[in-house]
Amino acid sequence: MTSVVAVIGGGRMGAGIAQVFAAAGATVTIAEANADAAQAARERVARGLARAAEKGNGHTALGLLHTVTSLTDLPSDAGLVIEAVPERGDDKIAVLSAAEKVIGRDAVLASNTSSLSIGDLGAALERPHRFLGMHFFNPVPASSLVEVVRGPATDHATIESAQQWVQALDKTAVVVNDSPGFATSRLGVALGLEAIRMLDEGVADAATIDCAMELGYRHATGPLRSTDLVGLDVRLAIAEHLHTTLGERFCPPQLLRDKVARGELGRKSGQGFYAWPHTEGGQPR
Repeated sequence: MTSVVAVIGGGRMGAGIAQVFAAAGATVTIAEANADAAQAARERVARGLARAAEKGNGHTALGLLHTVTSLTDLPSDAGLVIEAVPERGDDKIAVLSAAEKVIGRDAVLASNTSSLSIGDLGAALERPHRFLGMHFFNPVPASSLVEVVRGPATDHATIESAQQWVQALDKTAVVVNDSPGFATSRLGVALGLEAIRMLDEGVADAATIDCAMELGYRHATGPLRSTDLVGLDVRLAIAEHLHTTLGERFCPPQLLRDKVARGELGRKSGQGFYAWPHTEGGQPR
């Protein structure tokens, strides 16, 4: 397996994915829309690698990172290409289709989508058997899980390759079949939406609801704090998709809609269900 990886999109998730592959010794290329975005992505990875090095979790590895501003410049010898652009199906399909024309025929092409159908995304591809979902979790360096999603055309060899990539990151892969929200987003959103309803109904405050799940059910992070980390806008988009595909039980609460409309998006905006310091990786105030 070649140790050349490309990540399309250098936002929080894409940068995190690039960071863990670089830390594992892979040569990584991030593709972004323009030079400013590419530089910002490189700086995100650099900060993440520096924090990891301070904690003794690896070397800086920044020399393994490259950036490009056109999909035509993706490395032709990449063994794995991961799309990590925002959760808009048309945008993802356009990016995936363009990338497929550049990379090798044996390369694995993956989407980091947290809820969109792998079958729908792969339907536009020439080699859907080499396409699958690789759903990483935020923050990527700290998470030990990658949800590998088998599309209707994904072949066994592609699944095996993805599992090997995940193992090389010292993470655990769970393989699920393509369905709305897969396993993790479906369950995570269901819990998160109910927690938001409870907060809106005055059952308890956010910290109490989260503490109940953290101590009572051993969740590492409560559902409202998790929503802040994921991003309220991201959680709303997933909930709307699941509402459309799975029915009323995923109808987004009005409180969630109102917070997103006010720009209260969680950690990335400084305010969600908690107030957050304006430093990446900070704890809620």
